[in-house]
Amino acid sequence: MAARAEVELVRIDRPQAGQRIDNFLMSRVKGVPRSHLYRILRRGEVRVNKGRVKPSYRLQYGDLVRIPPLRVPQASTPVRPSQDRLRHLRSAMLYEDERLIALNKPSGMAVHGGSGLSWGLIEAMRILRPDVPELELVHRLDRETSGCLLLSKRRSALRELHRLIRDQDVEKRYLALLVGRLERRELQVDLPLRKNLLRSGERMVRVDPDTGRPARTRFRTLRRTSDFTLVEAELVTGRTHQIRVHAAHSGTPVAGDEKYGDAEANRTLRGFGLKRLFLHASTLTLSPSYMKQPLHVEAPLPQELVALIYTLGME
Repeated sequence: MAARAEVELVRIDRPQAGQRIDNFLMSRVKGVPRSHLYRILRRGEVRVNKGRVKPSYRLQYGDLVRIPPLRVPQASTPVRPSQDRLRHLRSAMLYEDERLIALNKPSGMAVHGGSGLSWGLIEAMRILRPDVPELELVHRLDRETSGCLLLSKRRSALRELHRLIRDQDVEKRYLALLVGRLERRELQVDLPLRKNLLRSGERMVRVDPDTGRPARTRFRTLRRTSDFTLVEAELVTGRTHQIRVHAAHSGTPVAGDEKYGDAEANRTLRGFGLKRLFLHASTLTLSPSYMKQPLHVEAPLPQELVALIYTLGME
């Protein structure tokens, strides 16, 4: 690791305005673990206009950002994704135009490096697409979740897509297998969620009516047996681990969920071939201002999840 010894002061210009400060830092000081960036934000070592800010703060035109000295990886021995991984990502493209890319993210791949990971999906995509210097994640998916993921190719597109997400103008639907029988055809869960960071650096989310942030998920039953329910889950809000926590709190955790799920059921399902979280971002629908018609992106359910549905008699 090499240290950048001097404080850096950055004046935010118009293309940079509108970004969250955490996203700005990750793109500005590539290679620094994400956990470390959040740590220096919490400590107040990063300042905007000489004041502390939260990671969710959105930069304004003319803001002055103070970035403290940071330890960054030396560039002499970069770790790259394998050629098989790169080929997989190249074949995972669902949609592309001059402003955005939609991908079918594979399960098991983090969306970015950090926290012990030398690379993630965004780093791999930057290798695949050196012709897009401003390539950025628009939103995130959990490492074990597969499906629709948006990347922006321009700063202006990133700002607009973030605005659409903030205004709840992006429709996100997931397919999930729940452990247990959901008797109702439709269920809306409206429970505030609070995110906690454990000493290990692991994120845990819990329902907290007093200090949690508003979170709403709509579950619609598609198929069910006496022991399992296949649902479509629509995110009205987009909190960390929202579907997983809302499902678990309702008594029907997501199959394969090692953090919030049913350990005994997960062992049984492993015997049926389930080796991952059964949560898949199946569709995204949005209407960017430059499009005449809404964009609808759909990611097919992975074959191993289709096979499990048949094994459980849900065909």
